[in-house]
Amino acid sequence: MVISKTNTEAAAAELPATMTPAVFHVLLALARGKSHGYRVMQDVAMMTDGETRLGPGTLYRTIQRMLVDGLIEEREMALHDETSDDRRRHYQLTPKGLTVARKEARRLAKLVDVARQRGLLTKAGKRGGR
Repeated sequence: MVISKTNTEAAAAELPATMTPAVFHVLLALARGKSHGYRVMQDVAMMTDGETRLGPGTLYRTIQRMLVDGLIEEREMALHDETSDDRRRHYQLTPKGLTVARKEARRLAKLVDVARQRGLLTKAGKRGGR
């Protein structure tokens, strides 16, 4: 028996079960708080030890799609030493974006558990699977 779902949960349920890696990487970067596009690119590279680099085209197409989908919102703000012409666009997760990020993180964690159980992930220093 389902008593009720919040609007955020209902909206998140409408999204596909999986998402592109770029979308999830941006959600992860913004889970720390507000950030501008260049910092998101840096965070993604750092989180993945440089294995994933979002170029400006991919990043800003992804951000545009996420804005339309209601996963993030834009905050225009000038930093203490910037003029209004130097304003960077900062982005932050919406409640829907946070819900979707958590759902995807749980899905991926389950897959990692299965990979571990099936011997695909080994401790450092061990080689091979079975």
